[in-house]
Amino acid sequence: MVITAETENFYHDLVEHQQDLIVSFSPEGRLLFVNSAYCDVVGKSKEMLIGSIFMPVTAERYSDVIATQMVKLFRPPYSCTVEQWIQTPKGMRCISWSAKSIVGGGNSVLSITAIGRDITQIRHELKAIKKKDEELMLVVESGAPMYYSHSPDHVLMYVSPRIRSLLGCPPRSGKRAWTDYLTENPINAAGLERTIRAVTSGRREPPYRLEMATGNGDIVRVEVNEIPVVKNGKTISIVGSMVDVTERMQVEEGLAEAEFLIKDFKGGKKRTERPAYPSPAHAKGPLDYFRTLFSRESGEKEDD
Repeated sequence: MVITAETENFYHDLVEHQQDLIVSFSPEGRLLFVNSAYCDVVGKSKEMLIGSIFMPVTAERYSDVIATQMVKLFRPPYSCTVEQWIQTPKGMRCISWSAKSIVGGGNSVLSITAIGRDITQIRHELKAIKKKDEELMLVVESGAPMYYSHSPDHVLMYVSPRIRSLLGCPPRSGKRAWTDYLTENPINAAGLERTIRAVTSGRREPPYRLEMATGNGDIVRVEVNEIPVVKNGKTISIVGSMVDVTERMQVEEGLAEAEFLIKDFKGGKKRTERPAYPSPAHAKGPLDYFRTLFSRESGEKEDD
C-alpha cells in the first residue's frame, strides 16, 4: 500500500488535533512520537521530549503495579491499561493510559503506542464521593439500628459491621444466607414467613423478632424492621434494620413469669403454662435475671 503525502498529512492532522494524549515509545522506553496534547500537559516541546525516557511511574507506591501491567506489553495480548500521576505546570494530574504493542516477526515488539486521557477530575469526584459515603456510614452506624440487605432467596448482600460483631462472624465465615444464623426457636418460623410474604407481595410487613446463635454459641434476640425493594413490579432485594433486644425480651419474659407466679401464689395453683417466647436452656430464671440487672447498676459482684 502506497501512502501519499496527502494521506500522511491527513492522519498527522487527525492525531495532532486529538484532545487525548498520544505517544509512541521504543521497547526500551524512549519516546519516538508525542502529539501536541501531550506536550501541552507536561509543559515541554516535542524537541525536548523525543528521545527522552517515557516511564509512567511517579511514586514508589505505584511502581510495582505499573511494572506488572507494563510486562503485558511483551506477551499476548500485547496490551495493558495503567494510571499515572504526573507533575505538570497545572499541578498533579492523573492520566489513564491504554497501551498497545506493535509486533513484528517472531513476536518481537517493535514499538508501543499509548493513548492517555486526563481523569484527574473523575478521581477527585470519586474521592469526594467516597469521603461522603464514609461520613454517611459513620452517622448510620452510630445509631441503635444495624442495617443489612439480602436477595429474595435470603443471600446476604450487605451486613453492617456491628451485626458481624454482634453475631461474632468474620466477613468470610462461610455463611451466606441470614437464615444460617437462626436457632430452632418457634418465633423464627413466623419471622421467616413475613419475609417471604414481603418478597412475594412487594409490600412492607410489620416488625418481627428473631432468635439467632452467635459464632461462640451465645443466643441473641433481635427486632427486625425491613422493606422490600421493588423494580418493575418485582422484588429485587430486602433492606432492613435490626436492634438487639436480648435484654428487653429477657425482662419481658421475667415479668411474664413473675405475673404467673403471683397469680399461682394467690390462687394456690401450680403453674402449668409456658411463656410466649421459650428461653434458651442456659438462660437464667426471672429472679436471677433481675438480680443480675441490680448487680450491674449497683456495682456489686454477680453471684455465679
